[in-house]
Amino acid sequence: MEQTGIKGRIRDWWANAPMTYAERHGDVEYTRPDGTKEKVALGSRRFYEVADERFYSWNTQLHLPDQPFGRMFPYDRYRGKRVLEVGCGMGCMAMNWARNGADMTAVDLNPVAIQQTRQRFELFGLKGAINEADGELLPFEDATFDYVYSWGVLHHSPNTRKSIAELLRVLKPGGQAGVMLYHRNSILFDYTVRWVEGFVNMENVFLDETELASRYGDGGREEGNPHTWPVTEAEVRGDLFAPYQNVNIAVLGADVPPILNTWRPNFASRMDQEKLDALASRKGWSLWITGDKPS
Repeated sequence: MEQTGIKGRIRDWWANAPMTYAERHGDVEYTRPDGTKEKVALGSRRFYEVADERFYSWNTQLHLPDQPFGRMFPYDRYRGKRVLEVGCGMGCMAMNWARNGADMTAVDLNPVAIQQTRQRFELFGLKGAINEADGELLPFEDATFDYVYSWGVLHHSPNTRKSIAELLRVLKPGGQAGVMLYHRNSILFDYTVRWVEGFVNMENVFLDETELASRYGDGGREEGNPHTWPVTEAEVRGDLFAPYQNVNIAVLGADVPPILNTWRPNFASRMDQEKLDALASRKGWSLWITGDKPS
């Protein structure tokens, strides 16, 4: 699938720097919990195990004992039903849906993500339809899926509104969508992007806010990615998810303690836990948004 312009740059950037969950995008050397380094082969079984371990560790509050992301995803409700992921990355979430009995379809703009997700499904003995596709123009008929979701992807779309409208189009009436988007009213954006990089380092002389978010969001060590635009809760409710019913937004703030610790060593660990949790639940970097398609 050939892409030109901004979509081509997005596709190529993520193909060259896929989300491997190492210290740098695309790397396959990991720091293990005991501090040792381990380098693995991309696409090997060990790669998926180590990458998943890192990804899971960033989202511990979302897991159930035997179901990664079980506090977020309604696996049981959609067992045997058609489920779509838009932007599957290395396939971790698609794998968990397949293991929980979903009739799984996954798409991504990035051919490396498709290759790696297909490899994962083959290695772990899973079934699913995994194909390259543009989230702004999904190759599916109206009302095809019972549940659709996207995790940390659609804020990289040049037209996030159109991508979310596509989710609604392919969703069956009464079905549910779940989308994680970056949060503009967050500590990460206000402090790290706007203040430190934009104001203190004077990057706002050269870059507007979209460019700052792109430069200092995903891939900050690789000079940034082509496009990132975090959203506000008001934009979600009043625009992006306006056609949905029963819209719910949860602010996820696992990133907040590490950012606070950049202000002062161990600052977060010295805070009252209740206050820290309250801050994270308002000013975290991720918004988990769910909504139902009207019946």
